[in-house]
Amino acid sequence: MAADAAKSQASVAFGPFRLDGRKRLLEKDGAPVALGSRAMDVLIVLVERAGEVVSKKELTTRVWPNVTVDESGLRVHVAALRKALGDGRNGARYVTNVSGRGYSFVAPVAAVRPTPQAPIAPSPEPPTSLPRPLGRMIGRDSAVHEISTRLAAHRFVTLHGPGGIGKTTVAIAVAHAELSAFANEVAFVDLAAIGDSALVGSAVATLLGVAVRSGDPLPALLNFLRSRRMLLVLDSCEHVIDSVARLAEAIFREASEVSLLATSREMLRVEGEHVCRVPALETSPLQGTLGAPELLAFPAERLFVERAAASGHEIESNDANATIVAEICRKLDGNALAIELAAAHLGVHGLPTLAELLDSRLRLLWQGRRTAPTRHQTLHSMLDWSHNLISDTERAVLRRLSILVGSFTLQAAEGVAAFPVADQSIDVSEMVEAIEQLVAKSLVQANTGEVRPRYRLLDTMRAYARAKLADSDEEAKVARRHATFFRTFLEQSKAERTRRAAMDDRGIDVSSLLGNVLAALDWCFSEGGDAALSVELAAAAAPFLFSLSLFDKCRRWTERALEMLDAAQLGSAIEMELQAYFGHSLMMTSGSERVSAALERAREIANARGAKVDEFRILHRLHSYYVRTRESARCTECALRMKALAAEIGDPIGQAAAHVILGTSHHLEGDQAKARFHFEASLTLVGDAQPIDPHHFAFHSQPPVGLCRVLWLQGYPDQALKLAGDIADVPLSDVDPVSSAIKLIWTATFYRWMGDWAMVDKQVERLVAYTAKHFMVAHRNVGLGFMGDRMIQHGRIDEGISLLRRSIARMDADRYRTYLFRSALAHGLAAAGDGKEAMGEIDEAIDIADSLGTRFTFPELLRIKGEICAGQNDARQAQSLFERAFAMAGEQSALSWQLRIATSMVRLAGKRGNAATARKLLADTYGRFTEGFATADLQAAKQLLESTAHSRR
Repeated sequence: MAADAAKSQASVAFGPFRLDGRKRLLEKDGAPVALGSRAMDVLIVLVERAGEVVSKKELTTRVWPNVTVDESGLRVHVAALRKALGDGRNGARYVTNVSGRGYSFVAPVAAVRPTPQAPIAPSPEPPTSLPRPLGRMIGRDSAVHEISTRLAAHRFVTLHGPGGIGKTTVAIAVAHAELSAFANEVAFVDLAAIGDSALVGSAVATLLGVAVRSGDPLPALLNFLRSRRMLLVLDSCEHVIDSVARLAEAIFREASEVSLLATSREMLRVEGEHVCRVPALETSPLQGTLGAPELLAFPAERLFVERAAASGHEIESNDANATIVAEICRKLDGNALAIELAAAHLGVHGLPTLAELLDSRLRLLWQGRRTAPTRHQTLHSMLDWSHNLISDTERAVLRRLSILVGSFTLQAAEGVAAFPVADQSIDVSEMVEAIEQLVAKSLVQANTGEVRPRYRLLDTMRAYARAKLADSDEEAKVARRHATFFRTFLEQSKAERTRRAAMDDRGIDVSSLLGNVLAALDWCFSEGGDAALSVELAAAAAPFLFSLSLFDKCRRWTERALEMLDAAQLGSAIEMELQAYFGHSLMMTSGSERVSAALERAREIANARGAKVDEFRILHRLHSYYVRTRESARCTECALRMKALAAEIGDPIGQAAAHVILGTSHHLEGDQAKARFHFEASLTLVGDAQPIDPHHFAFHSQPPVGLCRVLWLQGYPDQALKLAGDIADVPLSDVDPVSSAIKLIWTATFYRWMGDWAMVDKQVERLVAYTAKHFMVAHRNVGLGFMGDRMIQHGRIDEGISLLRRSIARMDADRYRTYLFRSALAHGLAAAGDGKEAMGEIDEAIDIADSLGTRFTFPELLRIKGEICAGQNDARQAQSLFERAFAMAGEQSALSWQLRIATSMVRLAGKRGNAATARKLLADTYGRFTEGFATADLQAAKQLLESTAHSRR
């Protein structure tokens, strides 16, 4: 009976809820409840069959006709329905899941009888002037309800928005929803067919059957409407806006029982008007990892899928297809007409090709429904309709604005649009007025919620206007002004030093700035571009591209610009900047020997120009490169020059940075005492000092990561661990990704020394993800090397050896030379029983360290070689290597190396039956420690001392 009631009555009630299935309206205690279109469909079906079990197959068939949807999509909407109903809260139960069968609506359902009213004799059929509504309208249910509510409260509502957004569709749906409220007295006037604004009044009078006996139809029309209660829909007002405005205002004033609903790309701006902007269909967010059910639940994507199915091309519901559909809908800005036109061409092109074609002018010519109004047959005709309604000045500004990518400010608009070309001269005031008119007419979108308002052209309008610009004789002029504006903008941003603050203050977001910069570079370096401007723009863009970790793009454009330098630019600040960023980006992408040549040339120019801050910055990059190539002598040379420059500049942060560089150099050379002095001096200098130029110095006030390594080597494991933990907790920086990547590599190495493999895994996981995000190929290869090392530690010897070989080969190609992974490979080969090849790898690691002057690694490398010799039963050679390593570690103040070496010596002596001397050496070394007794090496030494003591007894 409940099901019969739900079917036969307009409204049913359950708990505090009232459901009107015909109006698709759910209310709780009289207030509307927001519910998605699909969830509403599910509710209506379940209430129709209240008390029965509705199978999941039947539900999906009813809710998604002609569309293939998996069960997870249904679960998403059932969950949304339960949440809206408060199912399960305070004991309320509405929808239950019957395992293996489907869903059931279990709450009691009662028919709601309408309140008795005075009898109305409605027309048997809707008015003939009112078009039939769409068989299925997607994503507009809440909008229809909201507009109906506004209409009841204010009598006069204008639906405002760009062409194709769905204003007419929504207006027709509202009109049908209001038929009973107005006793079928609804008139729909399609003004699109009227070309002469003087005929607007006559057209309305003719539709209403009003006899007009004078040249002015308004008096007769008002006399007719004063005694009427009706809804008058005026559709497509923009091309006759002035006449419609006068008529609508007069009707609002004189006919108090008449409600007005207008649709227009431009507001009427008259008394009584309440504007309701019709938004684009909601599309899925660009960021996120949504699956097919979630993606295809968004209205824009749902419309595309259903229109494609209606055209005979069903889309298989999987994540790959859903991602492409979402991309298409975002490219079309959620514009309903554009989505319908694109979906209709799916069968010709297929999803991937269709997405690519959206970037061409072809999409503007796609044909739509034959029965659609002429202005909606294609996107081009729709946009032509709007374009023909604006002034020549507005057309010129619109096509010039099309050169801008993404959102833009009035400042950027002025840069590209306010200038004379031939007989079309536009000054700033005219440009601002034109933009105001374009916004009012829905041709330009405005976001006034920012500190500085931003504007943008929807993608379809931008493609249309861009085609108009290409067909004009001013394209090259506009492109040159566009490139010049962003060159100047980047130069000023660099002068202000704080990149993000400068962009936010100027009202340009990073993604829009990037799009414009890349577009400007493409034009400048093209055949018809500007050679002189291209070099200047590449130099200005290089810091910005590098700061976004776009190393390939930075390298590409700086390299091309260097090839185009003329004689006057050699030795200039522009060449210095290009060489510096070319070298640095090359280091991040390939690490070829051209890196040092480019950076040394940049340093030479900076020195010759007396640009001390620039020279300091370039030296910092050179030092990073020489650290990678393990050329410690050159590291020290760079560090000493940086220290002298920092003193000359007089910046304490710069001096602190120089101390860190010197500390790093001494650490690599094996002088841990000097290294510790410089690291600690850097912390003393930082204090509360503010840097003159933090981006040049690339320095952070956090403790230098090298200090924890030095503390461990000197025998202070607990202090080192605390410091390393503090450093590891600092969030990674997206502003300076190079420093963050190096920090991860050095902390991973430190935790490997400590034997804390859990922390190694954590740091390596962060390193691989972070370097992949920033396209730092060379540093990502280091992460792969750590993963190979870890496999060997877990006993996956063959896999670890294979991965280490690949990692080492890639790092060698990038000149990223490191002892660590060759020694790890030697260890793995020895474990695999290949002692000869293991010996070759460890000798190669020692040779590299020796040639590069990386002396701090020698004690450990010699110890590993001794272990390999011991495994080959060459005890004499092993003992000699251990003794040499122990002495060298002592010279470097590396107590932790000595402990590890002494432990190896005890193990070797135990095999030879003469452990007393070795045991005493280990006991003495262990006794020099004052902390760190819970760490891996000290625990191993303690256990070995206890076991050998037991053996002696």
